[in-house]
Amino acid sequence: MDEGVTHGFNLVEGKVDHSMEDFIVAEKREHDGIELGLYAIFDGHSGCKVAEYLQHHLFDNILSELDFWTSPECAIRRAYKKTDDEILEGVVSSRGDSTAVTAILINREKLIVANVGDSRAIMCENGKAKQVTVDHEPQKERELVESRGGFVSQRPGNVPRVDGQLAMTRAFGDEKVKDHITSEPDIFVKNINEGTEFILLASDGLWKVMSNQETADRVRR
Repeated sequence: MDEGVTHGFNLVEGKVDHSMEDFIVAEKREHDGIELGLYAIFDGHSGCKVAEYLQHHLFDNILSELDFWTSPECAIRRAYKKTDDEILEGVVSSRGDSTAVTAILINREKLIVANVGDSRAIMCENGKAKQVTVDHEPQKERELVESRGGFVSQRPGNVPRVDGQLAMTRAFGDEKVKDHITSEPDIFVKNINEGTEFILLASDGLWKVMSNQETADRVRR
């Protein structure tokens, strides 16, 4: 990345007949005299209230943690839990749920990415796409679900689901299966170097139809 860091976003509704439930953050902000880039995708399911709440509150909760600068990973974990607790306590209707993938760029040098669910971040370096995040899918985290008293099942022609309902093992909201899933994120820290071309965040609607490399190649055109 050169010194001029730019960002952009695009929201496209699919052909399924329901309203757009994705929300984004893409902004630059100064915090304690340090330049931050704040970027996120929140993919809502069964309603948009949870994703919309995350758009307005998750980054503020992260940056309000007193040890954000000294222990950013711990601060992010606490902020994710705090925000989920706020949702479950009824700040918004928690009938629905949402994924989250957040990226914080610090002084154009350090990138901290966190995610819950199947929204994904990739990094393109020297033309090669590298997946940064982990997709939290039931078949991959069956042990986590079962350790919390839940189960993973799969009907013919469908994807594996937690308790026969949710196709993710980590999400915000969704109080009906909350005991068997978690909002604890996986966190990844990356240094930005001369070979770093861009970071891309997207919900699963993109990744179901395009590979990481295909997506990177399209962006680079």
